[in-house]
Amino acid sequence: MREVFHQSLEDVQSRLVEISELVTVAIDKATRAFATSDVALAEEVIEADEVIDAKAVTLDELGIEILARQQPVARDLRIVVAALRISASLERMGDIAEHIAQLTRMRFPERAIPKGLKGTFKKMGELDVEVARTLTELLRHSDLSLVDELRNLEDRLDHHHVSVFEKVLSDSWEGEASATVDATLASRYLERFADHAVSVAKKVAYLATGDWQADIENIAVGDEA
Repeated sequence: MREVFHQSLEDVQSRLVEISELVTVAIDKATRAFATSDVALAEEVIEADEVIDAKAVTLDELGIEILARQQPVARDLRIVVAALRISASLERMGDIAEHIAQLTRMRFPERAIPKGLKGTFKKMGELDVEVARTLTELLRHSDLSLVDELRNLEDRLDHHHVSVFEKVLSDSWEGEASATVDATLASRYLERFADHAVSVAKKVAYLATGDWQADIENIAVGDEA
């Protein structure tokens, strides 16, 4: 029974990695579609979100089955509970990629990126793709050195997010109301994507430390347990 239980936990981890990989593809396509007004690419993201949702539901069902059948305790229980919460965050990250794709489709054939912000959104998109790839590696290998890397990426995204708001609120901003809405929505989506990734990183750190309040910036690889 114990061997079966550990196989189930390994299955949970592999499923989380799989979902994270799909989210990485989604945010990569979504941000490229947003930058180039590629409506066909945007449609791919929108359609693929159903796959991410379905895999998240299947994972949740597996986690609930493990809780019901195996009744884990201590660290094993933490792993299952954290996996359920991580699944929810990954599903939300997939939704954010879909939202960005929907912005692209809504404005087509015009560009969704307002004039003067193309460079900023290009950088934010690249950072989100890096966030997704780093998060996938964290879930695959539980390398806590990647937690600090995710935090640093989030800080850089926060900086760009603030710069977008400064731009649209400045006296020099000449964008129409629709451009202002697009800029603020897209910036918020891109920034929030990284927030969810850091939330997942905190849960991975929790599994290593047993402490929800652990300061992830101060966790070293040697702290893994």
